[in-house]
Amino acid sequence: MKIKKNINFGNYSKQINKRRSFICGIKGPLLKKKEINFLRTYKPWGIILFKRNIKNIKQTTKLTKQIKNIFEDPYYPILVDEEGGRISRLTNIIDNSLFSSEFFGKIYDHNKNKLNYYLEVYINQISYLLKTLGININTSPVLDIRRKKCHNIVGDRSYGSNPKKISKIGDLVIDKFHKNNIQTVIKHIPGHGLAKVDSHLRLPIVKKNLKYLLKNDFLTFKRKKTLLAMTGHILFEKIDNKNCATLSKKIINIIRTRIGYKNIIVSDDISMKALTSNIELNAKKAFIAGCNIVLHCNGNLKEMKIIAVNSPVLNHFLIKKTYQIFKNLS
Repeated sequence: MKIKKNINFGNYSKQINKRRSFICGIKGPLLKKKEINFLRTYKPWGIILFKRNIKNIKQTTKLTKQIKNIFEDPYYPILVDEEGGRISRLTNIIDNSLFSSEFFGKIYDHNKNKLNYYLEVYINQISYLLKTLGININTSPVLDIRRKKCHNIVGDRSYGSNPKKISKIGDLVIDKFHKNNIQTVIKHIPGHGLAKVDSHLRLPIVKKNLKYLLKNDFLTFKRKKTLLAMTGHILFEKIDNKNCATLSKKIINIIRTRIGYKNIIVSDDISMKALTSNIELNAKKAFIAGCNIVLHCNGNLKEMKIIAVNSPVLNHFLIKKTYQIFKNLS
C-alpha cells in the first residue's frame, strides 16, 4: 500500500516498521537487479547518493523515483552531501564550488544582514534542484570549528573559528532548508575541528578536556532544530580513551545530556578507516553506544548485507522521529 500524504501515525508505523536502522549507498547511476532485491529484502531506513550516482537530471530523477517505488513511499529518505564548496555531489549538474561554508562565514563577518539574503537565494536554488532530483535530505550544515594546525578535512567546510558564529549560521541554514521542505543533518557531532588527521584514513585523537569542549566544539551543536545529527569518528581521550565518539556510550550520553540533542543520531560512514574493527563489529558497537542509525556509503553489496543483518528493525523512537520527518516533507 502506497504511503499517502495525510496518513496518520498508527498507519504510518505499520507501513515502515519492517525497515531497518541503516542507510546505505549504491554503486552506480542505475539500480542493478541485485541491489533491487537487497532493498526489498533488507529495507534500509534511507539511501545516500554520491557523485557516482548523479550523472544528469533525467537519470537521477529516474533513479530516485525507482527507489521510492520500491518502498511505495514518495517521501522515502534519500540523502546527499551537498555542503557546497569542495563537498558537492551535484558537480555533473551544477558548479557549486564557490559556495563553501567559508564563503558564507566571511559574508557574516562583513555584513550579517547581507548573509541572510545570500543564504536565502543560495538555499532556495539548491533546494529546488534537490527536490527536482527527488532528494529530500541534505547532510548539512557542518558545525565543526575551523582550527589552525589541524587537518584540512574540515577547513573551508567550516563557517569559521568562532563557535557562536558557527551556531548562528547553522541555525539560519537549517531554517532555510526546512522552509524549502528539505531536511538537514548537522555534523560531525560532537565536533571534528580538533582532528589532526583525516578520519577517512586514521583515527583522530583529541586531548582537550570536557570543560573546554563544552564551551567550544560541543557548543555549536546545542539547541539545533533538526531531526538528524551525524557523528564524527573522533577519540576524545580525556572522556573515553578506548572508543571514538561513534562507538562511545560516554560520548553519546554527553550528546544527549550536556549538548541536549534528543533526535536521531546517525553514525558517520561505518566503513571509514578510523574504525579499525571489521564492519560487523563496528555496526554492533555503534548501536550499543547509542547511535540510532548506521551509515554505510561505498555500495559494496557484500558489506551492505553484513550491515543489514546487524541493524535492528526500527524501534518506536525511530518510527516516531521518522514520522516527524515525513510530516515535514509531505
